Amino acid sequence: MARALVAMALRFLRDYVRASDLAVAAAVLFVCSAARSRLSSRPGEPMLWPVVGIIPTLFAHLAIGDVYDWGAAVLSRCRGTFPYRGTWGGGSSGVITSVPANVEHVLKANFDNYPKGPYYRERFAELLGDGIFNADGDSWRVQRKAASSEMHSARFLQFSAATIERLVRGRLVPLLETLSERGADDAVVDLQDVLLRFAFDNICAAAFGVEAGCLADGLPDVPFAHAFERATELSLTRFYTPPFIWKPKRLLCVGSERALVEAARAVREFAERTVADRRAELRKVGDLAGRCDLLSRLMSSSPPPADAGAGLAAGYSDEFLRDFCISFILAGRDTSSVALTWFFWLLAFHPDVEARVLDDIALAGGDVGATDYLHAALTESMRLYPPVPVDFKEALEDDVLPDGTLVRARQRVIYFTYAMGRDKATWGPDCLEFCPERWLNKSGAFAGGAESPYKYVVFNAGPRLCVGKRFAYTQMKTVAAAVLARFRVEVVPGQEVKPKLNTTLYMKSGLMVRFVAREQRHELGHPVPAAADDAGGCSLH
Repeated sequence: MARALVAMALRFLRDYVRASDLAVAAAVLFVCSAARSRLSSRPGEPMLWPVVGIIPTLFAHLAIGDVYDWGAAVLSRCRGTFPYRGTWGGGSSGVITSVPANVEHVLKANFDNYPKGPYYRERFAELLGDGIFNADGDSWRVQRKAASSEMHSARFLQFSAATIERLVRGRLVPLLETLSERGADDAVVDLQDVLLRFAFDNICAAAFGVEAGCLADGLPDVPFAHAFERATELSLTRFYTPPFIWKPKRLLCVGSERALVEAARAVREFAERTVADRRAELRKVGDLAGRCDLLSRLMSSSPPPADAGAGLAAGYSDEFLRDFCISFILAGRDTSSVALTWFFWLLAFHPDVEARVLDDIALAGGDVGATDYLHAALTESMRLYPPVPVDFKEALEDDVLPDGTLVRARQRVIYFTYAMGRDKATWGPDCLEFCPERWLNKSGAFAGGAESPYKYVVFNAGPRLCVGKRFAYTQMKTVAAAVLARFRVEVVPGQEVKPKLNTTLYMKSGLMVRFVAREQRHELGHPVPAAADDAGGCSLH
């Protein structure tokens, strides 16, 4: 009976329905659905088109190159929250928010309901495995406890500070001195590339205790660094490629998915060799007391008794150490270098701020921990240009955010860090101005700790607050102080500076600069001359 009805329907379509009729019907259905979506949305919300959702609008602003500013403007019009939906069958939907109360609810008040979720973990599985950056639940808690214990220890803090200082003095400064001695054309260099190389060398030394060599003479192409960058970029393509495209490619191991597997394999093999060599060293000498890198400290320590149920009673496995250190490199490689790039760019257009930073460095007498104004300037720079411009969590169960927004199970809450730093309701009418003074108290000391971490989520907040925050500030302040004390960083005019759509706020085309040696170094109490050019006020350029 059913077969006969189907056959009859097919004959009817064949005999009486033309292709043009179907096209017209589809067009009418599309228009009606679009009108219904527009009428049911609040004023200011982006259009959610039938089938393709927010994608056309997103791609239009990607083509223009203003996707972050567009998102911030939409959130401002929508009082901080709006729904989104991706392509049909893509499985991506939820809300985008810049409301601090919503962010606090997701990251703290209802933390257990908002893990990273399978959507995120699946896309980074090849590169990160079960590392802390890709983990939830008990696995995350074990790694978080290990990271907090080791990274906050006095021994690791001293080691990491010494490693940063040694790399700055031994590699970065000599490179910049060489560049500053060249002719005007030969002296131009991509500052973002130089800082990424520095950060990669630094993070490899801190995590694995190995020298990556990215800042070696001639700035060579380092296979491990190249494979890591390639694997990261290919993993990120999964976030904007529909699953019905990238999953079959993964199954067949073709195209970008094959390239991802090969790059991730190179990264993991390097990490595995390093772990195996350190194990062999431990067996040979009996302890690793002479090493203070994260891998050696974890290998030499025992997991807490409470973690024995996680299969770690006999010590951290090689797989655990491999994935942990790879996550550590991912978390620390790009963020501080990108933050510094935007910082130097802002200083180039705010000589009044640069003069105060130089004065702060001089008065600190070589102690970067005493540079309150530099600390405030870096914090202010990251408010406007956060290294991680957006982040998200996935709901396990239905929930209602503090502003009344409904979130369904398996939907995502995207908190837009870039927009949060530019919100008038949070930062006042001068929210677009670069003013480090907003982070200082009346006596000039840094007072940023008084701000709610849920309106400044550059380092995340709640139980997932970045354990490397202190390390990152030490790294950035050491680099900034050493560079600014010796050189003027001149941005090459005529280049277009805009952010790249990525999980990290790279400059799309890098930042071409020249390093000009200062006539007088501003260290150890040396006086600072008045700025040659006063931009006036604190306007953002």
